[in-house]
Amino acid sequence: MSTPAALPDRAIGPPCVPGVPADVHATVTRVTAPNPSMMTGPGTNTYVVGDESVVVIDPGPPIASHLGVVRSVVAGRRVTAVAVTHHHRDHAPAARSLAASVDAPVVGHGHALLAVDVAATEGSELAAGSVGLVAWHTPGHASDHLCYFVPSTGWLFTGDHLMQGSTVVIRPPDGDLTAYLASIARVRDDRRVRRLAPGHGRVLSAPARAAAEVLAHRAARAEVVLEALRTRGPATSAELRPYAYRDVGPERDEVATATCWAHLLALVDDGRATSAGERYDPGAVFQIA
Repeated sequence: MSTPAALPDRAIGPPCVPGVPADVHATVTRVTAPNPSMMTGPGTNTYVVGDESVVVIDPGPPIASHLGVVRSVVAGRRVTAVAVTHHHRDHAPAARSLAASVDAPVVGHGHALLAVDVAATEGSELAAGSVGLVAWHTPGHASDHLCYFVPSTGWLFTGDHLMQGSTVVIRPPDGDLTAYLASIARVRDDRRVRRLAPGHGRVLSAPARAAAEVLAHRAARAEVVLEALRTRGPATSAELRPYAYRDVGPERDEVATATCWAHLLALVDDGRATSAGERYDPGAVFQIA
C-alpha cells in the first residue's frame, strides 16, 4: 500500500487499466486488478512472467473477474509458481485459489498471515521457461517483502517496495524504516537493474534515480520529524503527527501516524532520538538524544 508523495514520475509503457492485460515486455504481461483506491492507486498489478511456462507474481485480492483475466493470460502454458511479494491484503489473498486452479505452488517468504508451499529466501530461483527469476529479500514495508529480479532483462518486480509516483507506508512493528532504507539503497546501487515493475502503477525506466529520490524524500521527512520532536517533544508519534505531517490531511491520519512512528524508531536507530520502554509500544514517548 502506498501514500502520495512529491516524487517525479518516469513511468513508461501502457497505462494501468483494470481488467485489460498489457504486454509491457516480450516476456511480461501485466493485469491490473479492479481495486483502485486512495491506497492502491489504479489497482494492484499482477504480472505473468515467462514464455512457454510462466510465473504469476502477486495475484492480488480474491476478485473473480480479475482471476478470470489472469487465467486467460496463462491459458495453454504451465504455471511453475504463484509468487507473492508480501502478505498484504491487496497482493496475496488470491494466491491460494489461483495456485489450486493452475496446479502450482504458492511461493513467498512466508509470514504468520501468509502460508506458502515453497519458502523463498534471498537468492531463491524460479524458472519461467527461458526466463529465470531471483528472489531478493527487501524488508521494510513488510518483514516478508520480496522483489523478484530477472538477470537476463534487468527487470525487477518490486511489489510495494518502489512504485510509480508514491512512497510507501511503513507500519511498525512489521514495517521497519531502517530496513526499508537499506533495501531501497540496494536497488539504487545495483546497476544491473534496468526497469522497475511495481505493484501499483506503470513501469519505471530509471531505477537508480527512482530509488535515490525515495531516499532523499525519506531523509527530508526525517528532518521534519526531528524538528517536530525538537520543538514539541518529548512526545508520542500520535502527538507529533500533526507537526511532522502538516502536508497530509486528516483522512490519512492513521497511515501518517504509523509512518511518523517508523521515522522516530529510525531516529533512535541512528542515535538522534531516544525512547524509554519497549521498542514497539505505540504509546512510547520519544525525545531528542
